[in-house]
Order: sequence, then structure tokens, then C-alpha cells
Amino acid sequence: MRSATGPSCVLKSPPSCVIEGSITGLAPGQHGIHVHIFGDFSQGLTSAGGIFNPFGKNHGAPDADERMTGDLGNLEVKEDGSCAVYIEDHLVKLIGPHSIIGRSIVVFGGEDDLGRGGHELSLTTGNPGPRVAGGVVGIAPS
Repeated sequence: MRSATGPSCVLKSPPSCVIEGSITGLAPGQHGIHVHIFGDFSQGLTSAGGIFNPFGKNHGAPDADERMTGDLGNLEVKEDGSCAVYIEDHLVKLIGPHSIIGRSIVVFGGEDDLGRGGHELSLTTGNPGPRVAGGVVGIAPS
């Protein structure tokens, strides 16, 4: 069993939100990454709830016309288990009624099919497998 770790991500906004950081301890390959509704891991990663979707959209790729706000695509993890994270997204917000502050970012064990896989979960989650790592989006002193 691997244990994923990483420093706090730096989030910058506007006009696009930038999520930047690093993760270590993941299996090599593609891993789905989403913003989830709750910043709660009291019962493990499932306590984070579903993907943040304030507009009731289907699951999709970050560049798709229709997608959930929390759909951030995939991370590419190197053979040594490390991953540099750099995501720039126009739907993710740090202020206002649809802010992700207090929510969570969850990384999955497999590749997100971006809503195109034809699996029964493709349009709701992207079928990325189990949740393997996560963190709460909070405010810390600079």
C-alpha cells in the first residue's frame, strides 16, 4: 500500500484559478483528480462527498463545453511515484458562492475517462477507480 503525500498547493485567482504543488507516493501512470463537495475526511476519503457540481452538469474533460466545476482531468505520475501538479482552470473559483475554499481535492487510483469511456460511471465520475489521496482546500498564512 502506497502512502501519498504532498505539500499544500498554492492556489491563485483570477481570472483562472491555478492549482500548483507536488505529490509523491502514487503509483505511476494517469490519475484522475477532482474537487469534491466537502472538506471532510472524518470517515476516510468518501466523506468528501461527490464531485463539486453546482450547475448540474455531466462529467467531462477540463476543456469540454459541458463539465462539472470539479472536473480537473488527470495527473501524470512518474515511475518514481512523483507528480508535479499544475492545473489552470477557468471554472474553479476561490471567492463567491461557488468557491472551492472548504472543499477538497481528491486524487484517484486510475485514469479519469473524462466522460468519454462509455462506462455506466463515465458521465457521473469518469470511472477513475478508488480514491487514493486528498486534501482540504483551506486558508493558511502566507
